[in-house]
Amino acid sequence: MRKIIAFFFIVINISFLQAQSYKDCVAKADSCYRAGNYKMSVSYYEKAFKIEQKSSKDFYNAACSASMAKENEKAFKWLNLAIDNGYENIAHIQVESDLMSLHTEKEWKKTIDKLQEKADNLSADFDKPLQKELLDIYTDDQSIRGKFMDVYKDPKSDKRKIDSIGQLMNKQDSINLIKVMKILDEKGWIGKDVVGAEANKTIFLVIQHSPLKYQQKYLPMMREAVKKGNANRVNLAYLEDRIALREGRHQIYGSQTAKNRITNKWYVSPLIDPDNVDKRRAEVGLGPMSEYAAKMNIEWNVEAYKKELPELEKLENIKE
Repeated sequence: MRKIIAFFFIVINISFLQAQSYKDCVAKADSCYRAGNYKMSVSYYEKAFKIEQKSSKDFYNAACSASMAKENEKAFKWLNLAIDNGYENIAHIQVESDLMSLHTEKEWKKTIDKLQEKADNLSADFDKPLQKELLDIYTDDQSIRGKFMDVYKDPKSDKRKIDSIGQLMNKQDSINLIKVMKILDEKGWIGKDVVGAEANKTIFLVIQHSPLKYQQKYLPMMREAVKKGNANRVNLAYLEDRIALREGRHQIYGSQTAKNRITNKWYVSPLIDPDNVDKRRAEVGLGPMSEYAAKMNIEWNVEAYKKELPELEKLENIKE
């Protein structure tokens, strides 16, 4: 019996180490991507996929790294694996700036056609006109943000260029908001069972990018939609946090970050009860604060954060 128990423990322990190893490789791949070291990112993704091949999100991100590293064959391989493992966001893939270099390749049309066929099969019973309207809004929302980030990250860009693209983004957001408000006021918060996951997400994105008064107006509707399964609770957590900060309150889940103009460093915006933030995040389906902060190039140390909190509250004019 002891030998069997020992063997069972070893099997579990090896599986645990493999899972940790996969997670570590993906984390390092993401870190290299953020640092602009795309070749090294590809290398870490390759190591990760030798351990596990399940996550459509990781395959998609790996394809982005490969594309940026000009390793197109690997990019297409991983895009197809992403689709095979559940990726279905055809609106996003076509505006993804990391993949633009693939658009001239013959394989690109094959990949898009494959994804379109999958999307068509999944959406057989959807409200097609409404789905198309929302996906078009999604494309407009994400395209202008991609252009904004390109200008923002360009070291040659000056304040005038950034302000100019920012004004265009605000104008597009206003147009999108008018369209989405009409849908919400006439039909309510449409679920993914009616328009699909990505079209459904569009509603959140537009409200998330809208002025505070509109966020406040539609927050109760989104809360009810989450209860009915028509909206994503993770997205609701993001909206709750953004509204809280805009109202001068502490955020709840730590989803919002900001840049200190004095130190030029990013930080987690003022957070209520930092000691228990991971518990609150887990309740809505978010991962640990340390992992999220790392993606933002922020080092998360709860004790250090609590000491910095009074100064952060001043920076963002938090009253309660």
